[in-house]
Amino acid sequence: MTLTAVALLGPELLATDPLAQDLTSRLQPPSPAHPFGTDRLGRDVFARIVHGARFSLGIAITVTAVRFLLGVGIGLVAGYSGGWIDELMMRFVDLLFAFPGIVLALVIAGIAGPSLTNVLLALAVVGWGTYARVVRSEVLSVRERDYVTAARLSGTPRYRVVLEHVLPNVLGPTIVLAALDVGTVILATAGLSFLGLGAQPPTPEWGTMIASGRHYLQTAWWLVNVPGIAIVLTVLGFTLLGDGLRDALDPDGRTNRGR
Repeated sequence: MTLTAVALLGPELLATDPLAQDLTSRLQPPSPAHPFGTDRLGRDVFARIVHGARFSLGIAITVTAVRFLLGVGIGLVAGYSGGWIDELMMRFVDLLFAFPGIVLALVIAGIAGPSLTNVLLALAVVGWGTYARVVRSEVLSVRERDYVTAARLSGTPRYRVVLEHVLPNVLGPTIVLAALDVGTVILATAGLSFLGLGAQPPTPEWGTMIASGRHYLQTAWWLVNVPGIAIVLTVLGFTLLGDGLRDALDPDGRTNRGR
């Protein structure tokens, strides 16, 4: 919640321009005037971190939403239809998993060109297979339950059976997966930006900030450590959120894990 508030309200409330340069104040350590110091062009690192939260969180949520919708849709169709449709869709998912996700994203982003939009598309394309697998496995179990069979035998249209009886009962694990996935996407986005395939300077994106500050690691530690800590805390926060949602949506599993 704190990160969301920072991403939504921070840039609006912060008076400092993250792109404003002041060469007379370059590479200043953290101080009351600049809580996180300044970079090689005299830009306020605190302002850039706050604005970077909007970029990182916005991309992560967008990518996760695309993965969620695509994966849930394919998993529902494959699991409920069965037969050759299920076989064809799952073999395509297996083909997708044959390539390491980050490597495939690197290839796609490299071909498309360096930009945040291309990183968003690359990460969305390579990450939906996990959702499809999870949803399909849940659907295979749910579709055999009595209430689904009763709805099907009563003449309810197939799409209504799926949307009203199957989908609500398979969303729990995918919601947990989505919460955990946000942190993964933030890491991947920062990594691609660090390699020069994502956000381009002077965009205040955390991975780009680390890439720009790595040459000053011995003399200006805050240029790398501050955005690095922001990434770690953000990923940790979404990991804890995912664990909390898992415990809330699966209390029996929580009891078993406690044993």
